[in-house]
Amino acid sequence: MKRSPITPAQRRRRKSMLMATLITCIAAAMIGGSLHVMELGSMRLNEMQAKASYDAADMQQHIRAAGEELHRQDSHEKRGGNTSGYSVEEAQALLSDEQWRDLAWMITVPAGVFTMGSDDPRTNDENRPAHQVRMPAYKIDKYLVTQAEYARFVAAKKYRPPLEWTDGHIAAGMAMHPVTMISWYNARDYCAWVGKRLPTEAEWEKAARGTDGRRWPWGNEMNPDNLNTYYKVRHTTPVNQYPQGASVYGVMDMAGNVQQWVADQFAPYPGTGARQEVFEPKALDPNYQRGSDEQEELIYRVMRGGSWKSDPISTTSYHRNYALPNYASDFFGFRCAMDVEPAKEK
Repeated sequence: MKRSPITPAQRRRRKSMLMATLITCIAAAMIGGSLHVMELGSMRLNEMQAKASYDAADMQQHIRAAGEELHRQDSHEKRGGNTSGYSVEEAQALLSDEQWRDLAWMITVPAGVFTMGSDDPRTNDENRPAHQVRMPAYKIDKYLVTQAEYARFVAAKKYRPPLEWTDGHIAAGMAMHPVTMISWYNARDYCAWVGKRLPTEAEWEKAARGTDGRRWPWGNEMNPDNLNTYYKVRHTTPVNQYPQGASVYGVMDMAGNVQQWVADQFAPYPGTGARQEVFEPKALDPNYQRGSDEQEELIYRVMRGGSWKSDPISTTSYHRNYALPNYASDFFGFRCAMDVEPAKEK
């Protein structure tokens, strides 16, 4: 049976139906894709909320917002803190003789030139440009300063204990973790007490990345097994936990665990395109107690290494962070350095 030819009106109607079907399919695909993205976003939000939540019994390690940290620390400093706690003998007994010997280990970084900063267009302006820096030899602590080491300082100097300690005492099992809730002033005072000083920014970066311009202490590829970062553990870890993440010189925890104070004022690199206002000092709060009597402007101090809270990119060896020297947080820590004594002539 021969079919009747399609009329122009039927052709237009079929074309309209095909177009409507096509539009419906596209809309369904877009809606389905949007729902999938929303589902992924919801899963990610739930994951982050789970990481940021805490039980009442876990108050010592819960994840706080930076503003809460600063308010708590400011109040603690202004009222002088609680100076009760360990005796010198009790602080010494926190670790074994072998642990104390290990923590005293300093590593000598040889003199020479290294690449500081980065030309990577994806990194922050403050980290650019890459430039060559010539360094004398120096020594730097193999490990971050631990809770136990800081307890000896507090006991000997009758110094204010960190805010995180309960009645001047370290939480159980935390003696080999890096000390936290430490301001730049606290870190400086500790280093002076042990006859050392804070490392300069250049000293810190060379000890972290060596002379071949690597991105992380172990090389150019991110390896989550080599460090404590991005809420993986949700709190600090012992300072000897990641030997596989050590730098070429053998310095530990130069990426992750805690962000580390260094000596330097936050200043622009030569030739940087960074906005200059970010480096400007802030007015001093005359009521703030900093553990010393000198008067100075509150200038930003450099922090390095990222932390257990940081995103992985912030743990690159050339990444610069900064904070006011009176700030402290549960992811702020430090290590010490010292000059190498010149060899005596025979």
